[in-house]
Amino acid sequence: MKMRGPRQVGLLLAAVLLAGPLLAQEGPTGFRCEKSPEVVDRIVAIVGDAAILSSQLDEEIFTQRAQQAPLPQTEEEFRALCRQVVSDLVDGELMVQVAQRDTSIKVTDQEVADGVDQQFRSIRKRFTSEVDYRAELLKSGFQTPEEFRRWLGENQRKAALRNRLIEKLKAEGKLKPVQPNDREMRAYFEQFGSQLPPRPATISFRNIVLSPLPSPAAMARARVLADSLVWALKLGADFATVARRFSQDPGTKEQGGDLGWFRRGQMVPAFEAAAFSLKPGLLSAPIETPFGFHIIQVLRIQPAEVQARHILIMPEIDSADAVRAEARANEIAEAIRLGASFDSLADLAHDPAEERQASGVPETQLPPEYKEAIGPADSGQVVPVFQIRKEAGLRRKYVILEVTGRRGEGAITYEDVKDQIRRRLSDDLSLRRYLERLRASTYVEVRL
Repeated sequence: MKMRGPRQVGLLLAAVLLAGPLLAQEGPTGFRCEKSPEVVDRIVAIVGDAAILSSQLDEEIFTQRAQQAPLPQTEEEFRALCRQVVSDLVDGELMVQVAQRDTSIKVTDQEVADGVDQQFRSIRKRFTSEVDYRAELLKSGFQTPEEFRRWLGENQRKAALRNRLIEKLKAEGKLKPVQPNDREMRAYFEQFGSQLPPRPATISFRNIVLSPLPSPAAMARARVLADSLVWALKLGADFATVARRFSQDPGTKEQGGDLGWFRRGQMVPAFEAAAFSLKPGLLSAPIETPFGFHIIQVLRIQPAEVQARHILIMPEIDSADAVRAEARANEIAEAIRLGASFDSLADLAHDPAEERQASGVPETQLPPEYKEAIGPADSGQVVPVFQIRKEAGLRRKYVILEVTGRRGEGAITYEDVKDQIRRRLSDDLSLRRYLERLRASTYVEVRL
């Protein structure tokens, strides 16, 4: 089933304006969905107490033309397309009716109006003059731009209702995953694989990211400062004001240390353990993590998540610390080239705040430092140590990287997209089962 969201509606508009009526004339291959060209519009299906008209069938055919879908070459193929499109319209109407009955699903007039304004302006820009624009509207069955805008609004609202319903069904667990078999997945690839763009050149690698370590004296100074701030806060100092003045977390400093809501697994273990054990309003003692010392205050608690703020005090890093880190990185790289275990060294030295490996990354999406350092290196090569986070000054990090795989550009294969197809078909099949239940409990009559 093809659900039409805002982007797809945009394609439909372009087709409506540029393609001209399909059923009022003959189709692109000379076939018609309707046998009587004199009939301006008629009912092709009934869903509950709503009618689906042949003009809506036109619109869906336009959508396929806009998306450059293969056109049928025989009358039998064309009529099969018409039957499929009517079935899709029935499914869409079923979902709209369910969404309209659900008082928890809201689509505001402002939301629809904003989306329509954006689409309306985008379509209008395609034409150099108002005369050409109105002429194309007239060809597509719209007497005025205002009529076209109303049509846009209706479709925008329906698409939003369907999407909100699907989101709610997923959140409530009412769309149970249905696992497709290999035959279904291969059939899907055979049908749509030729429409996929070429596979880009990709690279896979693993790395050890090494951060300069502060001296014991610097750690002690940072701990003393963090302790003094905790006492100041307990004596009545304003948390947000202290965070703006002293915190060294650039992402939260100006927001008074606010981290927002977060769940387990999003923070480093020591920080997470403290945050999920605090009661709202209480302060933690300084918590040591690889980033430094954190003073945490939980604001609110919900099942499985908390809202908190923090102050980060980072130990000072001097030039000697940076020199030691670079030297250690070069030693580790040389040890790996001589046969030492990459994983064992990563367990000892890798910064837990950084990713340890990447698989199948398009070369064009590599960060500049990585792209320059990797160059033409192939699988099994350890590249020269390089720096990242250079903007952090002496806190810049050093990377020991081994290329684990390289793949050139080429046509997409089934194995390349198998996992994506599985997820897509699982969603489609679960939605199909839901729609079958809706059809069984709703009056549906197809008159095409």
